[in-house]
Amino acid sequence: MTFNILSILPILTLAGFGMIVLLVDILSSRKLGEKNLLAYLSLMGIIVAAILARNSAGTTLFSFNESFAIDNYSLFFNFIFLLSTGLVILISHSYIKREEINHGEYYALILFSTIGMMLMASGADLLNIYIGLEVMSISIYILTGFKRSKLISNEASLKYFLLGAFATGFLLYGISLVYGSTGAINLKQIAGFIADKGSISNPLLLMGMALIIIGLGFKVASVPFHAWVPDVYEGAPTTITAFMSVGPKAAAFAAFLRILMTAFGSTHYEWQKIIYILALLTMTVGNVVAIAQTNLKRMLAYSSIAHAGYLLIALVAANDMGVSSVLFYILAYTFMNIGALAVVIIVSQKGDEFIQIHDFAGLGFKHPGLAVAMSLFMLSMAGIPPTAGFVGKFYIFSAAIKSGYIGLAVIGVINSVISVFYYLRIMVIMYMKEPTRDFNPLTLSPLIVVAVVLSVIGTLHLGIFPSKIMEIAQQSILILK
Repeated sequence: MTFNILSILPILTLAGFGMIVLLVDILSSRKLGEKNLLAYLSLMGIIVAAILARNSAGTTLFSFNESFAIDNYSLFFNFIFLLSTGLVILISHSYIKREEINHGEYYALILFSTIGMMLMASGADLLNIYIGLEVMSISIYILTGFKRSKLISNEASLKYFLLGAFATGFLLYGISLVYGSTGAINLKQIAGFIADKGSISNPLLLMGMALIIIGLGFKVASVPFHAWVPDVYEGAPTTITAFMSVGPKAAAFAAFLRILMTAFGSTHYEWQKIIYILALLTMTVGNVVAIAQTNLKRMLAYSSIAHAGYLLIALVAANDMGVSSVLFYILAYTFMNIGALAVVIIVSQKGDEFIQIHDFAGLGFKHPGLAVAMSLFMLSMAGIPPTAGFVGKFYIFSAAIKSGYIGLAVIGVINSVISVFYYLRIMVIMYMKEPTRDFNPLTLSPLIVVAVVLSVIGTLHLGIFPSKIMEIAQQSILILK
C-alpha cells in the first residue's frame, strides 16, 4: 500500500486550522475583536493550503492504495474550492455579526466542508469520493440551519438533509452494484474490467452507473432532482447560499467528470443519452421558472439550476473542449455568483430583509458603484461579452457543436436568450425605477468590498483574457484520458 502523507498536506492544513478556530473560539472571550480573529485565522488557513497545493503542480501521484490522486485536475478544482471559500469568508465577516450568528463553528464548518470537496476532486475510487461527499454535505446541512431562531432556516436545513440522504442512498446503491459487477471500486480498475468484459451485456453494471448519475444529479441540482435548491437557497444564510452554489456544485462536477471519463469512458454512448436528457430539462426548467421569481435568492437558485444545465451540455459533448470548458465555466461562475450574492448582502438588512427584486429599485442612483458591479455580474450570467460568462458559454456550445450535438447547442443558446430577460430586469429596476426604500445603513465592511472587487476583476479578466486559464484547464484534463 502506498502511503504518502504529503499528498494530503493541504487537507490536513485545513483540518488543523479548523480545529484551531474551534479552540480559539472556546478559549477566547466574547469580545468582538477576538471574534474577528476567527475570520482572519480561516483566511490564513485557506492561503497556506493554496500554497501547499501549488507545490504539487505538474505532478501526478496516486497514494493510499491508489485511492487518492494528486494531479493537475484535482489541483485546478482545489483552487476553485479554496477561492470560493476565501471569498465566502470575506463576505461572512460582517454578515454573521449583523445576523448575530457570529460563532466559531461557522468558520470551522466551512473549512471542514472544503476538505470534503477536495477529497471528492482527488478521489480515485468510488468510496473515497463518497466519503468526501458526506464530509462536505454534513457540514453544509448544519450551516444551512445556522440561523437557529429562524423557522425558514430550520426548514431549509431539514429539507436539504432529507434530500441529501435520499441522494446518498442512490449513490451507495449504485456503488454497490458497480462493485458487485466488477469486483472493484477503483476507477481505473473498473475501466479495465469494462474494457475486457464490456458493459452492454451486464445490466447490473449499467444500473449501477445510472444510480451513480442520479446520486450526483442531486448534488449538481439537475432536473428532476432539483427540488431542494430554491427552498434551501432562500432559507439558508445568504453567505451559505453563496457557498453552496459554487463549492459543492464544483465538487459534484469534479466527481462526475472523473467517474464518467475514467471509469465509464468506454460506455459513453450509454451515459451520454442520460446526460443529454438531464441537460435539456435542467437548463430549460431553470430558466423558465426563474422568470416568475420575485425573491432574488430564489431567482438565483433557479439560475444556478440553469447553469448546471449548461455544464451538463459540456459533459454530453465529452470531448477535450467540453471537459475543459466545465473547469473554465465553474471558475467563471465562482466570481459572478459569489459577487452577485455579496451585493445582495450589502443591500439587504438584518434578518435578510429587502431581498425582493423590487427592493433594488433606484440602487443605480443611490449607490452607483454597487449597481455597476451587480450589472456586470448579471450580464456575465446572461452570457453578454466581454464577460467570463460569455466566454464560458461560447466554449460549451462550441464543444457541443464539435461533437455533433448541434440541436442541444441551439437549445442552449435559446435558453441563454431567455435568461437575458430576468437578468436584465434587475438592471432595469436598479436604473429605471424610483427607490422604494432607504438604502442606509449598508453592510459595507472592508472585507466584503474586497470580495466584490475581486469578483469584478475575475469576471472581467476571464472575459477579456480567457486563453491562459483555458490552456491550464486543457492541460488539467489530460489525466482523465
